Amino acid sequence: MMSKVGFWRKSLVVVLVVLSLGFAIVAGAAEPEYKWRFGQTSVRASQGESYKLFCELISKYSDGRIQVEFFPDNQLGTLDEIFHAVQDGEVEICGVAPYVNLVPGGMFNWMPWTVETWEECKMAFKRPDGCLYAPMEKAMNEVGMHILFTVSQGSYGVGNNIRPIKTPEDFKNLKMRVSSSLGCVRGLQNMAEGTGMTVETVPWGELYNALSRGVVDGCWSMWPSLVEERHYEVIKYYTSLDWCWDANQVVINKDLWEELPDDLKAAIEKAALEAEAHQYAIQERMAEEFQAFLKDQKNFEIYYPTDEERAAFREKANVLSIWNELCKPWLDKHYPGQNMTEKILAELEANRKLVLSEKAAK
Repeated sequence: MMSKVGFWRKSLVVVLVVLSLGFAIVAGAAEPEYKWRFGQTSVRASQGESYKLFCELISKYSDGRIQVEFFPDNQLGTLDEIFHAVQDGEVEICGVAPYVNLVPGGMFNWMPWTVETWEECKMAFKRPDGCLYAPMEKAMNEVGMHILFTVSQGSYGVGNNIRPIKTPEDFKNLKMRVSSSLGCVRGLQNMAEGTGMTVETVPWGELYNALSRGVVDGCWSMWPSLVEERHYEVIKYYTSLDWCWDANQVVINKDLWEELPDDLKAAIEKAALEAEAHQYAIQERMAEEFQAFLKDQKNFEIYYPTDEERAAFREKANVLSIWNELCKPWLDKHYPGQNMTEKILAELEANRKLVLSEKAAK
């Protein structure tokens, strides 16, 4: 006959075994099916919030089946290294500035005078058929990637240390820093044609020193860079021209994306929509805050051109010639016989008119 002590010992063993099995089952259920990495180069705090939210939402909407860990600030390599790692499938997701040396069709993000407001940006890059999203998705597919969402820090203006820029003639003899965004370079050169302005390529990370030492007189910049990268300290005059728009994409390896079941694709797309809206809201709010801060700086002057003054810059930029040079050959190859250059420009113009009409009606 079993003693009470023996009975309780056996009962305790049974309870422990049951609990252990239960914990094992729970642990097994909680283990994600996919563990991914999201690599990014330098990240502003405001952008990092949205990227982290995106990772959290993927886990939430996939019921824990996908776990994404965010690696900012070059932890997984440089822009080129992270990009190629996603191409090869070594890293699953990254944020990319699609320069044409990486993405041959990536020029659409930085064509001058195509997007001038947040409303136009949202329409142009809207999934799945925004007039700039569609060719950018095809361009990304061509290099083995799929776009999840677009991030933007807003509009570009032009700043310098010589004089306020109120007309194209004010570019006279300025030495302006440019990047490898060829569409912006062509736009700036056209706007300043005949003024004696010259351009010099300076890496973004070296721009502050180049301005402070007088290596260049000015550059294009935007509200976040003026404040967070302290460009306002080395620029005296800034014209809020809104002539070019910042846009980058968060992308995933295309093969990985296509292999996912539809329910997980839907979960990721839902997370992407929320992260994109979150980022837009933050950047719109911060643009106002940055301008308020800059208006209080004693040695920094902001000029807001009138609609008529902006129209003069826009006309001189000769946007169609830039599209014909940089975009039309790629579009004709990938959309043969569809006149995509004309269609995209027409939709961008329609977007602009719609935004202006809605603004006038308020």
